[in-house]
Parts: sequence; structure tokens; C-alpha cells
Amino acid sequence: MAVSGPPGSGKTTYARRLAEELGLEYYSAGMIFRMVARERGVSIEELNRIASEDPSIDLEIDSRTLEIGCRGGVVLEGHLVAWVLGSVADVRIYVTAPLDVRIRRIAARENRPLDEVYRETVAREYMHWRRFLDYYGIDVNNLQIFNLVLDTEPLSVDEAYNVIKTYTCRLLARKGFKIEACSR
Repeated sequence: MAVSGPPGSGKTTYARRLAEELGLEYYSAGMIFRMVARERGVSIEELNRIASEDPSIDLEIDSRTLEIGCRGGVVLEGHLVAWVLGSVADVRIYVTAPLDVRIRRIAARENRPLDEVYRETVAREYMHWRRFLDYYGIDVNNLQIFNLVLDTEPLSVDEAYNVIKTYTCRLLARKGFKIEACSR
């Protein structure tokens, strides 16, 4: 199962909750990135700098993401994981919200100024879009690969999660999976 979306959309919240309630393992692309940084003996900031100049870093993270996804029984979360997992993921969910809403969420969560978060988030999203287009020829603004696309802005966290869980359970049932938590 893959949960993707831009920063501040709620993807981590929903992916963790799905994994916990459905009895699946949780992984994030960020966890994998931090693992690679530790293995290389560099900071996360340093690995980000290296990755901006060396495509092999992203390719290694994507390869590890695909390896974990192929095991099954996992919820993987990250900006780009659904494209990396492609048809391997039984469910592909994209959560989003308008940019101004996401900026406010990130600023509140990290206790940072809105203008700083805005500049960083816009640059980060552009960098992700550009790298994925350059490396794989995939436009992450094209959401056709997703089973569910959900704007989380008008919903509470619980309301959005209930939509995601209900949809996920129904889709998994149609695919023949029997998950006890979906029966409740």
C-alpha cells in the first residue's frame, strides 16, 4: 500500500494510522533516506546536498522502497512512493490540500515562520517534480495512477482517515484480501 502527497498533506498521519489499524508494517521514504545517511556516515543535510548532484542516491532509496513494497504487508509513505511502487502496491492513495493550508500546517507543526516554510516547501516540491521527471520521465502532477485522491483540507483528521480506511478496505476486499480490522 502506498500513500503519497506533498508536504503538509497528512500522508504520514494517515499512513501510520492505516498501518497500525490494519496490522501492517509502516515505512516512510524519509526513514529509508535516514538509513542511507547513517550507513554512509553523513548527516541528512549532507545526504540531501549529495543527492541534489548525484542521482544514484534517489535511485538507491527508490530501489530500497521497491524492495520493501514487494515484501507485502506494508504501508509505505512518501512524496513519490506510489510512482516507485507502480503496480506493486495494491492500493495507491494520494492526499493533498491547497498550498496555503499545507504551509500553515507545516509552520504550526515545526513552529516556524510562514514565509520561511513557504519558500522551502515550494523549492522542495519543484525539486522533487524536476528530479522525478528527469530520472524517470514521470510527471508527479499526473495523478492517474492513484486509486484514491483526497483533498484533506475540508475534513477533520478523523473524517479524512475514515474515507481513506473505508475506501482501502473495500478495494482490498475486492482484490480478495481479508483483513480483520476491515470487518469491524
